[in-house]
Amino acid sequence: MLTKRIIPCLDIKNGRTVKGINFLDLRDAGDPVELAKFYSENGADELVFLDISATEERRKTLADLVLKVAETINIPFTVGGGISSVEDVEILLNNGADKVSINSSAVKNPQLINELASKFGSQCIVVAIDAKQIDGNWKVHLVGGKVPTELDLFEWAKEVEERGAGEILFTAMDHDGTKNGFANEALAKLSTALNIPIIASGGAGTMQHFTDAFVEGKADAALAASVFHFKEITISDLKNELHKQGIPVRSTNDEVRTMSYERRKNYN
Repeated sequence: MLTKRIIPCLDIKNGRTVKGINFLDLRDAGDPVELAKFYSENGADELVFLDISATEERRKTLADLVLKVAETINIPFTVGGGISSVEDVEILLNNGADKVSINSSAVKNPQLINELASKFGSQCIVVAIDAKQIDGNWKVHLVGGKVPTELDLFEWAKEVEERGAGEILFTAMDHDGTKNGFANEALAKLSTALNIPIIASGGAGTMQHFTDAFVEGKADAALAASVFHFKEITISDLKNELHKQGIPVRSTNDEVRTMSYERRKNYN
């Protein structure tokens, strides 16, 4: 059975980590490279960086950050935020990112998924889907859940898979930040209907929530931010608990779990 993945998420603005990080033992808790190194050394299976800055300089800042992260950590990482072209992706992958995540750009231009999967391979392409329930129906939302669309979550997820995405990062906006647990019913429906991995996001508050996401939600991976950043849950404790529950996870002491930066750099 494939191991389940634990993925901390870092929000980046102007090259700095935002959304309150509680790491007193780090030289600079706002430095994403420092945080990436910490998580890499403490059992994270992968990392996700989401750039939420809205500046003209975003592309260069993000490209520089990716290069530094790739040189520092030995686990796969995904980069998202403002990615809307083949050129954007090429720069990030060349600088060492393992995967890219696209969201609103895919909704606005679904053909982008096909183009990226064709050029770089499905394994590099994550499509992030933010959704919330409206009158009992899961609808895709844009701009961090602020702008509703008419797209049905499950229909859009199926289309995303058919267009060549390698993974889906599903955030339940109703659950995000609540710490009341993941949207396991929707997760299970997605996981059952699709053949690509589903990453659960939105709602992590306790270790039991992760167990539920994997057992009830049938998720392949679980992503969280504040519970890790504020050390409410450590990844090593979480993995020990998941192991006790019979959920397959990688040991936090496993050796290097991904290809080296040099090999990543030469992916093409």
